[in-house]
This record gives sequence, C-alpha cells and structure tokens, in this order.
Amino acid sequence: MAKDLVIVESPAKAKTISKFLGKNYEVKASVGHIRDLPKSKLGIDIDNNFEPQYITIRGKGPLIKELKSEAKKAKRIFLATDPDREGEAISWHLSNILELDETQKNRIEFHEITKNAIQNAIKKPRAINKSLVDAQQARRVLDRLVGYKISPLLWKKVRKGLSAGRVQSVATKLICDREKEIENFIPKEYWSIDAILMKNKSEFRANFYGIKNGEDDEKIELNTKEQVDEIISSIKDEKYIVEEIKKGKKNRNPHPPFTTSSLQQEASRRIGFSTKKTMMIAQQLYEGVDIKGEGTVGLVSYIRTDSTRISEEATNSVNEFIKSEFGESYLKSPNRNKPTNKKEAQDAHEAIRPTSVLRTPAMVKESLKKDQYKLYQLIWERFVASQMESALYETLSVKINVNNHIFRATGSKIVFDGFLKIYNTAENEKDVILPDIKVGEVLELSSLDPQQHFTQPPSRYTEASLVKTLEELGIGRPSTYAPTISTIISRGYVIIEKRSFKPTELGIIVTELLKEYFAGIVNEEFTAEMEEQLDKIEEENIDWKKVIEYFYKDFSKELEIAEKEISKIEIQDEETDIKCDKCGRNMVIKIGRYGKFLACPGYPECKNTKPITEEIGVKCPECGGEIIERKSKRGRKFYGCSNYPDCTFVSWDKPSQERCPKCNNILVEKKSRKGTEKKCLNDKCDYVSKEKDE
Repeated sequence: MAKDLVIVESPAKAKTISKFLGKNYEVKASVGHIRDLPKSKLGIDIDNNFEPQYITIRGKGPLIKELKSEAKKAKRIFLATDPDREGEAISWHLSNILELDETQKNRIEFHEITKNAIQNAIKKPRAINKSLVDAQQARRVLDRLVGYKISPLLWKKVRKGLSAGRVQSVATKLICDREKEIENFIPKEYWSIDAILMKNKSEFRANFYGIKNGEDDEKIELNTKEQVDEIISSIKDEKYIVEEIKKGKKNRNPHPPFTTSSLQQEASRRIGFSTKKTMMIAQQLYEGVDIKGEGTVGLVSYIRTDSTRISEEATNSVNEFIKSEFGESYLKSPNRNKPTNKKEAQDAHEAIRPTSVLRTPAMVKESLKKDQYKLYQLIWERFVASQMESALYETLSVKINVNNHIFRATGSKIVFDGFLKIYNTAENEKDVILPDIKVGEVLELSSLDPQQHFTQPPSRYTEASLVKTLEELGIGRPSTYAPTISTIISRGYVIIEKRSFKPTELGIIVTELLKEYFAGIVNEEFTAEMEEQLDKIEEENIDWKKVIEYFYKDFSKELEIAEKEISKIEIQDEETDIKCDKCGRNMVIKIGRYGKFLACPGYPECKNTKPITEEIGVKCPECGGEIIERKSKRGRKFYGCSNYPDCTFVSWDKPSQERCPKCNNILVEKKSRKGTEKKCLNDKCDYVSKEKDE
C-alpha cells in the first residue's frame, strides 16, 4: 500500500515526526538545501535580469535520487520544511527537483514539533508561498553579489582569504567605530558627596543633590574638589533636617517571552553561551530530544521568530499552571502590557516557548545534556514569568535640608514578588530599608564621604550588546547574527578579549577601505533601508529583481572605481625576538584559521612555524616543566606542559599555584557567574573552594 511522503530538512526532525505520523507515512530529510548557487563562480546572470543559476549541491546526488524514488511511490507528497523564508525556499527547490506542480497544495507548516501540531498541519496543506521564496532569493542574490564582487578585490589588494558581506561588514564597522570612540575618549572629572546619617543607631546614606533656590531644588554638578570643599565647609556644622518624605509604590514588569534576538542576548548574559552555541542547542530542543517516559519530543516552539505573541492555547495552559503552582494572585492582570511586534515581525510565528508548560525543567533534567538543560530552563522560566503578575515595591524618598543644601535618600522594599518568584534578572538586588523618619526631625551626621570619579569610555561590544545593536538598527535578521559573528572572528577582523570584541589591525584596514570605496555597504542607514526593501518583497509582493537592480546600479559604479583606485595594501607582520630554530631569523606573528601563530619570515625557503605559547607561572604536576596556554584546532583554549610530547599533562581548566589541602594535587580554576571556583584536578578528590570575583 502506497504511503504519504513527508520531507523535512534534518534527520533529527524526521525521527521526531515519524513517531507522530505512524506507519502510513514515510518521513525523509533533505539535509538542508539541495540546490544553491555554485561556489566556484558568481552564479548570477547580471545581463539577464539577475537570474540565479542554481545547481545541485555537490554530494546530494544520491539523496535526490532516493527522494525522487520515494516520490514516485508516494500517494501524496508533503513538504514540511521550516516555517520561514529559508524553509519556503527549500520546499520550492524540492518542488522543482521532484517536478511537482507549484500550485498544488503540498506545503505544510507547523511551529512546534508535537503530535497535535503535526497532525493538524497534515490536514491543512497549502501551495508554496512564492513571495516568501522571492524574499529569500533576493537576500541570497544580494549577499552573493556583495560577497563575490568585493571579496576578490580584498584578496588582490589586502590579503587572500578575506571577505565582505552585507551584515558582517557593518558588524565589523560597529566594533571598529566603538574602538575609535574608546581611544579618543577624554575622561572628565566629577565628584559626589554622601552623608552617612544616623537615626536610632540605624545608619543610611543620603546623596548630595543641589541647593535650595526659592521654592525649587536646583541640581548641582560637582566637577572640582574646590566645589566639594566649599560645600563641605558650608554644611559641616549645620543641622540635617528632614524636609520632605514621599511614600509610593512601583511595579516591575516581567519581560515578554523570547524572540530569537532576545534569547541570544539573554543566553549570552546569563549562561555565557555564544550566539552560535545558543542557536545550535535551541535547534536541538526544537527538533526533538528523547525524554524518559515519552520518547522523542520537541521541547520548544520554532526558534526563529521576531514575535512575542503566544497562542490562546498556550496562554490558557500557562495560566492554569500558574494558578495551580503559585495561586491566583500571581496570574498576570488582564490589562497589563500586550505583546507588541515590530512591523517586520512574522506574526504567524509565536514567541519561543516550551511546547508544554507542564514539562518543567526539573522533570526533563535527567533526559537533557547539561547545556540543553540550561537553555531549556531559561526559555521555560522566561515564558512562565511573562504571564505572571508584576513585582510590587514600596518606595520611600526622603529630602534632607542642610543650610539650604539638599541631600536625598531613597529606600525600597519588595512587598509582592510576582514573577520574581521564578525569574529574577537582578539576582543581587536587595531591599534598601530606611529607618522610621518624620518630617522636621534632625538627623545625626556620622560622617561625610566625598569621592572623586572620572567618566568612563563606552564599553566594547559583547555578543549580547552587538546583537541588540544590530537588531535596533534593523540590520540583518536574528537568524543571521550567529553566522555573522563566527565569520568576522574566523576572518581575523576581530578578536575576543574578556568576552568583548576588539578589532584587529586587519579588521580596521578592511573597514576603512570599505568606508572609502563602498560607503553603502557599511552604512548602517543604507543597510537598514535595503533590509526594509527586502521585507517588502514578502509583504507587498514587489518584484525582487527590481530591488536588486536598484542596489546594483550604484554598486557596480563603486566596483569600477575601486578596481582602478585602490593600491596594494601591505600589512606588516609583527616581529618578535623569538629566533627561528632552523635559520636564525626573528619570527613574526601571523594570523591563521585557528588564530595567531609564529612563522619564519624566510618563507618559502624556510617554512618553520610554531604555536604562540604563554606561560602561566605554574609548574607541571607530572614533570615539573612550565604549564603553557595553548589552543586546540577549533580555537578552544587549554593548558598543557611545555615538555610535550615527552609529558602529556593537559587540562581544559586553568591550573593554579595552589595545592589541594586534602590530597596535595593541583587545583584548577573554573569560572561561573557567581565567581571563581577552584577544584582539585584529582577526579577521586571532592575538594572545592569558592571565591567571589572582585
């Protein structure tokens, strides 16, 4: 008996869906795209209205043969790729390869991989959405034109292996611009004065605000020590009189459930995941994990979304859960903030949420890997908290007059924890309790605490702040941020120092070159405008080739000028005092696929290279040699003995000079959000010490 054929992208997704559909369905995976533009050439016929020249991806021939064979036997064919532009394009390519009628209703769409979602989707097939396909084609063609036209120019004029891109070049420029701001920053002096006051042996701080000017309080900026000395001289022998007390209440609202971008940002801040790692693990949770007692099941809804909306069914389910677990008082007020979506949000997608709120993190912990559990817990808690009541604080503001100089003290106390019961983003937040004070009271001065400060330069971008900035500027899409960040790191345009991005000399040179000759490519406003045009292809069904033509008209002129005017740029390698042990020359630092390394400048006559090693001041516990910091082929930092290969000591965690008080083995440092933890390297010893980071 003929079966229905369902085609998805990944084998993991196929495995999960097979379980829900049963024996009358054959589920196969295309393993991503089956057709694409060729890698060896541009693959776009510019003279023929930018017609893309798709080819079968190398190595996919046997898979396509198998899919065609299954399609011939099938009673019906369903294309069940992801519910976004990329997924629609994959279905369109599959439709072409399998010679299906484009108008035929064989495309099914679901936003979570659960039994109900899959079975409901099978009942509602639709035709392929050509507007979605065209939106994806336009992006692919535009990115190919930028990458394949500018990159060879960079190879010729700067260095082989470089690349430019519509989003990656703007991301690199943002990092370079921020570095320039930091370098040009001039600190400015400013001061503060705190009065440490007493009431019934209870001590609290009040901050200097300004002076009394008639009925009003005038804020004073303290810029010099002379100002501070003058104020202290005016108030040192005066009374601190309570002039005004204001009591109030304030709400702290929970954040909405995650979008792709907010998940990437929060996973970076709270659990230290890179954007790449976040998306990889989120994909695993979406496609399905083997849960004890249930089998393979998708744990979260679709992970590429701009929307904070959640379905009525999910809302009702989480409301019942909150009432059951915490009580009705913790349920969100009906009139509290409704989800707002940007105009470009694909509102057919819900926010990222658990497929079942009843599947608590504790229930699935045993079935998940450590990192899967961390991310699932974050998604589950954020979702549940988003539907809980706001936290309520009582606030107290006290104004104190000292010879017409105004000091202010504020206190707050949480009176209802609301959503903070399960999701607190300010874990170190504490109540600030002021003593019982009345208007007209004279407070006792314990001491005055004047402090000098200097303004600080802007911070370098972290992964979280770069993603946030790209989204705010409307550049790229959240699903592209992870590969974009990976690319600018692998190309050597930026490095990561203390979890922040710092541009390399190469990154600065390439960015300056692009700014001079391809202003539109690295201009934030122009790039955001192009993003809007690309969205209109989907939303307003405009001709995608017209959008490409509009871009290419000026871009082709810039290319001609750049080819003629850019002279060869030589980047001098940094020379070291380390001698080449083969020819005696001073070795230089070069940047390769896996980061920096030492190379002999006599290449190609002398091809000697060495890894760059850094001693950490700790002796090897096995042979007494120096422990050095090294990098694996994938760029991951580890620590090994300088006497390798004679000594094979190795550790992923940084060894310390301290010894274990229990077994005298070496202690290694493990970083966490709560501080540094030192553990014994001996697996059989359970010694752990903790110390807070300063």
